[in-house]
Amino acid sequence: MATLKYFIQTANNPAKIYIRLRDGRKIDAKAKTNFAINPIDWSNAKGQPKNLKDASFKKLNEDLIRLSADLLSHYNKVNGAQEINSDWLKDFINPKAIESLPTKLVEYFDYYAMHKKSTLENSTFMKLNVNKHLLQRFQKEAKKEYCIHEVDSKFKLDFESYCLKNNYAPNTIARTLKFIKTICYHAKSNGLETSYQLDNIKVKFEKVDKIYLTKEELKLIESAELENDYLDNSRDWLLISCETGQRVSDFMRFNKEQIRFEGDVPLIEFTQVKTDTIMSVPLSKKVRAILKKRNGEFPRQISDQRYNEYIKEVCKIAGLDEVIKGSKQDTATKRKVRGSFPKFELVTSHIGRRSFATNNYGRIPTPLLMNVTGHKTEGMFLQYIGKTQTDKSIHLAQYF
Repeated sequence: MATLKYFIQTANNPAKIYIRLRDGRKIDAKAKTNFAINPIDWSNAKGQPKNLKDASFKKLNEDLIRLSADLLSHYNKVNGAQEINSDWLKDFINPKAIESLPTKLVEYFDYYAMHKKSTLENSTFMKLNVNKHLLQRFQKEAKKEYCIHEVDSKFKLDFESYCLKNNYAPNTIARTLKFIKTICYHAKSNGLETSYQLDNIKVKFEKVDKIYLTKEELKLIESAELENDYLDNSRDWLLISCETGQRVSDFMRFNKEQIRFEGDVPLIEFTQVKTDTIMSVPLSKKVRAILKKRNGEFPRQISDQRYNEYIKEVCKIAGLDEVIKGSKQDTATKRKVRGSFPKFELVTSHIGRRSFATNNYGRIPTPLLMNVTGHKTEGMFLQYIGKTQTDKSIHLAQYF
């Protein structure tokens, strides 16, 4: 629980009155207030003027009490969302001139993007705009511009109803609502009013199909007869992604200058685009064979769009035409549709990372796999590959 105490630090007259904010061991902040007093009239033990019958001292004490109430109210509102330290306390007592914050939800999207531009990846920035445009379409039909404080349970129901009517996938709706909540929490941390129902807005994601390439399918891909060089180039990238477990934004940037040796072990060292994490991943025999085939070079870099197109073609030639359940983008609506399709149609650039994690689960210790994939918890990793805690228990039973 946060506590406040007023005190002076000098015997000189006048002495500035200081305030100290403490909350357990994690927060201990101190700052100078705009009030002063003659030290002989001040009680450090009580943290107030000695003679409260004097009108001027009584007024000073009332001002100090009011400052305490305002400070605690603001602290409770932003604690956990802002770093609380002496600088924060000084800024509260003598606030700097700040720009006017937008209170409209759509307008705050732009404010959020502007203040996060140094930390947002291009992919996240694009998702932000996609979510904003969906919100704008919803507002246009509702004939209403929503403010930050109006994001409540009714907003959630109305937004979901609009999206379902327009055939948006449940997980698209959930992701957009989650992002809207993020925007609102950012606004709250800046002191804007939010709905008391904000914390109670729950988003539920549907279980998605975990499409990956089995070891047998990878052998079919390796041995497939490909007539065109661009397909062979894409196949090699696909095999590299399945061996290194990285996102396309990372493996497509691999080059031989990033390779170093730790003894006899070749490692590829790079910084992940999405997480800014420095990685060091060993190169398997298959990857080394691809490099040897290409005179020590990685395959040619290609765009994500072309890569997604080409690996579907590679998998089709390899005979991956079993009809399975999954989701793919509808070319007309540009939205994902769920159904049953030949497996090669469901192959995307992400399949390499999931194939690496799934095929090596149980063969390589999970913490080592997580170190390569970048998952922070084992629960997140198991969810990613479609395993449950029951699967984990069954796998453990094999060792008894």
